[in-house]
Amino acid sequence: MFSRSPLIRSATCGAIGALLAGSFLSAPAQAEQRPPRTGFEISHGARWTTQGEEADFLAAVDKAGPRVAVDRIGATAQGRPLRLVRIGAPADPGEAARGNVLLLICSQHGDEPSGREACLSTVRDLAYAKDRDTRRFLERTQVLVVPTANPDGRAADTRGNSDGVDINRDHIALSTAESRAMAGIIRDWRPDTVHDLHEYGATAPYYAKDLLALWPRNLNTHDPVHREASTLSDAYVRPGVEAAGHTTGVYGIWTDPETGEPVKQVAGDGQERILRNTAGVKHSIGLLVETRVDPLTDAEKADPALNNRRRVGSHLAALKGSFDFITERRARIEAATTAARLAGYADRGPVYLDGADNEPPEEGTVLTDPPCGYRLDAAQYGEVRDELALHGVTARPVRGDGGAFVPLRQSARALVPLLLDGRAAYHLTAGQPVDTC
Repeated sequence: MFSRSPLIRSATCGAIGALLAGSFLSAPAQAEQRPPRTGFEISHGARWTTQGEEADFLAAVDKAGPRVAVDRIGATAQGRPLRLVRIGAPADPGEAARGNVLLLICSQHGDEPSGREACLSTVRDLAYAKDRDTRRFLERTQVLVVPTANPDGRAADTRGNSDGVDINRDHIALSTAESRAMAGIIRDWRPDTVHDLHEYGATAPYYAKDLLALWPRNLNTHDPVHREASTLSDAYVRPGVEAAGHTTGVYGIWTDPETGEPVKQVAGDGQERILRNTAGVKHSIGLLVETRVDPLTDAEKADPALNNRRRVGSHLAALKGSFDFITERRARIEAATTAARLAGYADRGPVYLDGADNEPPEEGTVLTDPPCGYRLDAAQYGEVRDELALHGVTARPVRGDGGAFVPLRQSARALVPLLLDGRAAYHLTAGQPVDTC
């Protein structure tokens, strides 16, 4: 499965090999003829790429050719730019993406830098690739990358942004510039797959794998999308990472070190405000990937650069799995996401305000016969109008009173009650359910 993809050999394995070897160029004289390197690569993993180095790196990549573009999609509270790198087709924003769309979200948590490094080197390798298979892949795939999703947190080396907000818990409220930028990308580009890169601290011996992965657990994820997301994790990313020499597990599940059986769940629920779940509710194949921060060996303890290179290398191996997934299951992926986006117009089936694929919903939290929609008065609509638009939710203004009616019969059907039903855990406002249209 994994050895058949020439794309990955050219696009990411070169970067992995360079990291493990500790060298990207063999001689200084070659530097002007080669693609740019990150600060991480230049230092052989001894330090992370600075934000100034990232800006220079992306400026160089932006000049690589017509297949790549770097856009400024917003700014943080402290004025740092939020950037989106587009690789593939089409070249112009605003056009409907042709074929499959893959979105990489890197380092939402500012103190988890290894995913950012993996994304930067992947951007470079895709942008400069000359082999036929990569070029063919990019003709059929739009790769979108947010290299640093939390620039203020990265600058301060903090989990949250400059206001202390955990961005990965803000994908429903959209209270931060960072989450709003990501919501806009998802709305405008409708990615088929969203690969979210993180890091975690081990709890030995129950929670100590080199890399953990998890799909959307939210019960509102359309069944075909849920199946493809599970396949991405269990048949591509985890086996690919293991083939690269790392151990893997399911995020949020402690396992018995002797039997491998689950012991308890400590994270990874169905909260709709977490990106992998938000992506699933919005009909994308979401995947959370977490690489282990802790040194694994005495050599890594003695040499932090070795530990850093292992962390980035395991992320690159996981990205390889996602690229293989798209290469081999393109038709199934597009069929699943297209069916999910159309299903809401049928306006049938329950909506879940609670629960996960491994946890039954609490009594009274399943809308077995959901309302026709929700009525918002003028004050409510004024408060949440922008957020509804960023979520891609259609609202019909009510003539004369400044309010609006938000129907369930739309692509974002399952999302509407999560935003507007007062019983939903993270609702924006409590709209008035309307039973007949």
